[in-house]
Amino acid sequence: MLKEIKIAGVKRTGGRFAIVASKYNARYVDAMLRAATAILKKARAEEIQVVRVPGAFEVPLVAAKLASALPSPSAVICLGVILRGATTHAQSISDVVSYALGTIALQTQVPVIHEVLLLENEQQAKERCLSKKHNRGAEAALTAIEMSSLLARL
Repeated sequence: MLKEIKIAGVKRTGGRFAIVASKYNARYVDAMLRAATAILKKARAEEIQVVRVPGAFEVPLVAAKLASALPSPSAVICLGVILRGATTHAQSISDVVSYALGTIALQTQVPVIHEVLLLENEQQAKERCLSKKHNRGAEAALTAIEMSSLLARL
């Protein structure tokens, strides 16, 4: 059962946000990007920088560059869709991306929101990316706002 994403009462933020979005599986990633951007605009983000990369594997490098920039963004949102195939390639890519994004967040102290999804099939992608009720891009933006606010208070 998928968790419904609640977007009512989005907190206002003045932060600067960066989004790294894969071009691969564009139908799904574009829908997540639109949802994330809409949430950040609704929260009145000061700046939203969007950088497109060829595929999921390229997301961490650009996320690291953005998180290390001065002034650093309030959060970096990472979006991508990896669909599992007949080989272990998708799992390998997902493992590398997950580890790298976690490392970037710890090293830079900038929230790096991981929504590079490893999915079994197109149906899962439709449910998690094209549905307004379960859109992981919206969830990523809400998490970015919450984490940037939390870290600002610490």
